Parts: sequence; structure tokens; C-alpha cells
Amino acid sequence: MNPSKTDRRDFLKTGTAAGLAGLAVPLLGTAVHAAGTDTIKVGLIGCGGRGTGAMKDSLEADKSVVVHALGDFFPDRVAGFKKSLAKDYGERVQIGERSFSGLDAYKQVLASGPDLVILATPPGFRPLHLEAAVKAGKHIFCEKPVAVDGPGIRKCMELVEESKKNGKAVVAGLQRRHQAGYIETVKQIQDKAIGDVVSLRCSWNGDGIWFNQRAQNATDLEYHIKNWYHFLWLCGDHIVEQHVHNLDVGNWVMGTHPAKCTGFGGRSYRKTGDPKEVGHIWDHFAVEYTYPNGVPMFSSCTHIPGIKTDISETVYGSKGSSRVDQYRVNNKKVFDKQVVGPYVQEHIDMIQSIKAGKPLNELQSVTESTLTAIMGRMAAYSGSVVTWEQALNSKVEQMPANLTLDGKIEVGAVPVPGKYKV
Repeated sequence: MNPSKTDRRDFLKTGTAAGLAGLAVPLLGTAVHAAGTDTIKVGLIGCGGRGTGAMKDSLEADKSVVVHALGDFFPDRVAGFKKSLAKDYGERVQIGERSFSGLDAYKQVLASGPDLVILATPPGFRPLHLEAAVKAGKHIFCEKPVAVDGPGIRKCMELVEESKKNGKAVVAGLQRRHQAGYIETVKQIQDKAIGDVVSLRCSWNGDGIWFNQRAQNATDLEYHIKNWYHFLWLCGDHIVEQHVHNLDVGNWVMGTHPAKCTGFGGRSYRKTGDPKEVGHIWDHFAVEYTYPNGVPMFSSCTHIPGIKTDISETVYGSKGSSRVDQYRVNNKKVFDKQVVGPYVQEHIDMIQSIKAGKPLNELQSVTESTLTAIMGRMAAYSGSVVTWEQALNSKVEQMPANLTLDGKIEVGAVPVPGKYKV
């Protein structure tokens, strides 16, 4: 199911920039409209904050991009974004009647004929939508993470080879891999600028997130999607939804994924009450990962009001250290400033790779980093050491069975170490 260690290391070591070195168009600098007049018709599935941002980033990345279709669970979100796009991008908004809503909106967007789709619904839906998009033969930009549980991960692993056989691009929303400062810093680490890596540290420690009160007469599904970040089946907990960025940097540096982990955490600062109303995810995690060569990575993430924000990655070597997020190697800045922001750059890289006939495919690496986060969640929830194989082969599926528009959604208790079983 996984590629060989050598294949994975070679792929991750080259990084996105090196992998695109042969393209005829520049990777950094002003977005360029490649030769030819063909347009790239983009369909958006998920018109929330990240989806609308990604659609605009795609439009900024290449002038041949046009908005072809929009889909979201909520019709008002589709209508509102359609109006906003028309105001800002005029003739490049070619939606017509291709506005869709409801649970099957993704099917309608895919069937409407886009060349490329952006998948930006809550992560719990990602394996389902990825599978549909791959089987429809579309180029894909998918937000991270790509799953919230073992069954979802296995589905994504199966789609890696299928998407490659299709010859379609699959680019993930782990924008650090398209951020020139990160690319240069990781390259120097892998070129032994700090010697052999002996340990890593990464964190996303922040002060919390939004919460929406239940609207009158709202169904369980409507309420959960409005508060998707607070329910495990939709977000995977914040170690998966958010901290995956930092964990991905660790995997990128190491050229592989951890073999096992142990950790702890809890829910101390979120709303109290019935989990079906206030959610049941935790607000702090601390996880120690161990890579196959024995190198540890110390990880932490929080949603705790009032704390000092720390979003960072540090690598310690036998001959020095690197603060990756600051582009520092042995306390020396190795990169100054990227001309184009990474959120736009990832779309530039994807579109240019498509036009060059060398489509990027990042599904393997984002799936491995997603499972790294899931494995950490499982270890902390259970209070047990969890191996890669245990997390990968877990049969626990978070998606509610027989999901319907107006059905009841059962919500479990807040996970308690010692009681929660892997």
C-alpha cells in the first residue's frame, strides 16, 4: 500500500520546486498566463472560508482560470459567493445555472464539466469527495487533512495510484511545501547543513476558534456543519485539522513518517455541556513521535484562550539547528521574502504542472501526514503507544451511518484516556 522508503524519501527530498524545475514557466514571481488560449474551468465544492479563499487564489494564480461551478451544503453560501465573485472577477465568472446545494452538491459540480475541482468541505467528507473526483478524471486541489480516521486514510491510499494512472494533478493545501523559504530551509537540512537530525519539535499553540449557536429549527446535520470544527467526525480534532501543517514539515524533513507515538491531552477550556450541543474535541495535545531511525519529534497543539501563540518547527542536528518557520539554519537566515504568497503559489505550481503535462501529485504525502496526526490523536485519547500500522488498520469509522438531511446524529462522550480504546 505504501511506496518503498527509498521512493518516498526521494520524492519528498526533491520537494515541489525541484520537481517543477523543468517547466518552461517560472515558479516564483508574478503569476503568468501560460501560452495558449485554453481556459481551465474550475468547480468549487465547499463555499466556506477556506473554499472561497482557495477559489480566489486559483483566479489570482493564472488568468486562464474561470469559475465554472459552485457547490455547498447551504444554498445561501453558494448564492452569496457567486455574487461576490461576479463583482470582483466579472467575465471570468462563468457559472450560469451551475450552482448546487445539499449533500449531493459535489456530484452535481463534478457532473457539470469542470477541468479542475477544489475540495474544501469539512475534512470528514474528503475521502468521499476525493474518490468521486478521481473517478471522474478531474484535476484536484484538496484542502488538508484528507481524512479523519483509518478507513478514510485507506481510501486515500488506494486513490494515490489511481490518480497517477489518470494523469491528473492532485495538490494539497499544505502550502509550506510551496513556500520558497521552507523549500530552501528543508533542502539545507537534508543536505546536512546541521549534520544528522537528532530530534525535531513542532507546535501550533493558539487561543481557540469560533462557535455558532444552534439556529432555531436547525437539524443535527445543519448544526454540525455550521460547527464542523467541534465534532470529531467532521474535523478529526484540531491536531488533525490544524496541526497537520507542522507535522507535515517533520515528515518532509525526515523523508518518511513516524513509526509510533505516545501522548496526552484533554478538554479543559471549551464549552461545557452535552457533547451533542457543544462538541467533543479536545483543546490541548502533547505527542512524542518516533521515526523509524529512532529520531523523536516533540509535538504540541492547543486552543487555549490567553496563551502566547507559537506556530513553529525546529530541527536539531549533530552540528547545529534550524528554525524552519523562520528560514534559519544555524541562526543564519537562508531566505528573505517570497514574491508570491504560498496560498497563491500552490495554485501556480499546480496549474503550471498541468499545462506542462507533468501534473503534480501530492496525495501520498498529505495522506501520510494526515495519518501522522490521526495516530497522535489516537495515542493521546487512549493513553497508549500507537503504531503506524495500528492507526492505518483501525476499523473505527467516524462518519455517522446513514447520514441524512434531517436524521439524528449520535455524538459520543468526550474521549477519556484509559477508557478510550484504540
